[in-house]
Amino acid sequence: MSVPTRRSAVLSVLTLIGTLAVPIMAAEPAFASGPLRTHAAARGKFIGYAAANGPLSSEAAYRNIAATEFNQVTAENAMKWDATEPSDNNYTFSNADAIVSFAQANNQAIHGHTLVWHSQTPSWVQGLGASAMRTAMQDHISRVVGRYANSVATWDVVNEVFNEDGTFRSSFWYNTLGQSFIADAFRYARAADADAKLCINDYNVEGINAKSTAMYNLVVSLRNQGVPIDCVGFQAHLAVQYGFPNLQANIERFAALGVDVRITELDVRIPLPADSNEITAQNTYYRNVITACNNVARCTGVTIWGFTDKHSWVPGTFPNEGQALIYDANYGVKPAYTAVHDALAGGPPPVDTTPPTTPGTLTASGVTSSSVTLSWGASTDNVAVTGYDILQNGAVRTTVSGTSATVSGLSSSTAYQFAVRARDAAGNTSANSNTVSITTLPGGGGGGCSAVATVQTQWSGGYVIQPVTVTNTGTSQTTSWTVTFTLPSGHAIVGSWNAALTVSGQTVTARNMPYNGTLGPNASTTFGFQVSRPTGSTSVPSGYTCAV
Repeated sequence: MSVPTRRSAVLSVLTLIGTLAVPIMAAEPAFASGPLRTHAAARGKFIGYAAANGPLSSEAAYRNIAATEFNQVTAENAMKWDATEPSDNNYTFSNADAIVSFAQANNQAIHGHTLVWHSQTPSWVQGLGASAMRTAMQDHISRVVGRYANSVATWDVVNEVFNEDGTFRSSFWYNTLGQSFIADAFRYARAADADAKLCINDYNVEGINAKSTAMYNLVVSLRNQGVPIDCVGFQAHLAVQYGFPNLQANIERFAALGVDVRITELDVRIPLPADSNEITAQNTYYRNVITACNNVARCTGVTIWGFTDKHSWVPGTFPNEGQALIYDANYGVKPAYTAVHDALAGGPPPVDTTPPTTPGTLTASGVTSSSVTLSWGASTDNVAVTGYDILQNGAVRTTVSGTSATVSGLSSSTAYQFAVRARDAAGNTSANSNTVSITTLPGGGGGGCSAVATVQTQWSGGYVIQPVTVTNTGTSQTTSWTVTFTLPSGHAIVGSWNAALTVSGQTVTARNMPYNGTLGPNASTTFGFQVSRPTGSTSVPSGYTCAV
């Protein structure tokens, strides 16, 4: 029997699930029966796992689950630079070949991870000069991608190039070659395989934030230069103690650029020992990721980073955290498996109608002429608290994830009342906390600011405004700013970054975040936001005004 090529294997994954003589694990899911791959393929999606060479070659239970449940595979380490070319021009492919062979035998699409990364790259590469480093990169990509040109369908060409604030990571690649190494890597990969889809991949980019916006802007720039970038990977290493990201809105804004989106390294870790609330939250997070991908056509699928807690990377990296995957350490099915299965199969999620408990005592401190710091006790929830609404004079001012926040952009010599309430992923909100009243201090002079907005991209159902540049036009330093503008009728804010937005009717008020409110004379900062609008509308916001 001939081994299918990459193209035929991918087609068969999405249109035909082969019959496997391997039993499905116990614990029948709540809704329609069948392995994960059957339901994913029915949606035109993949559901994948990261393959570890050791258990794939030595543990029958691992191999059986891998073959039965998944229609896509990513090599966890076997295709990285240190594994394939540990010394200059000394290539070894035995582990990568074994994963490719297993995947082909089981009608699984193969994703290559990763060609250019600051980590797990041998020291001999890191010490090269610019010319030699660029040549080494081109040779390595040509050799590795070329070897698997008939089997690997997609590649993480460049991995983890940004810091959390959206600046470029100061890696040996960037320090030696500058930003151009990114475009060059994609061009070298396209030359090695004209048909593979080429991706950029990073972590903490699942929600709309400074880092994901930097990636968004880079993708726009690369595509405008004709660089062959086809897809974006969100790693999605999540944790139940943090709020769930605004994932679907972020997938949608990247998809609007004409690129595919992949969830590439999903796991959901829990502080140990896990309690029932944390396990329920984990199930919700897994379900929400699958649902978000299901809801966007250009989200091609989800890869779970491993599948069994027995071989998870999490405990070795995050002390006292773990149980991050959908099978336990004994290959038993966990509730997280059922959450993934039922989200793929289309079963209804359980309805959560239980609100969080009321936040603890609210206090105010650090009152200035334009800001106040609020602190309160944490709430609890039967699933998980995902954030806290700060109410200013009875209306929601902003939502934060922690139990303290600085509210900026207040008017001087003005009385305000504040309260907070907790919310969960289902939208349930707690009762309001106690109310605190403050009066801001008298303000000083010499202030002023301007706001200039740019429409970055538009599509039939929405657009992105990025950047809105806020400039201190005064003669003294300001510690806060507020920008107001008007939304056209029928338009709605669906995401924002680097500013806290509140909406009253068609008027939007954007206030600085804690990290970008202080501006010296002539200094600037930026924020952005995404808007949905009725099909056929071409209007955009207007009337931007700025105050400090």
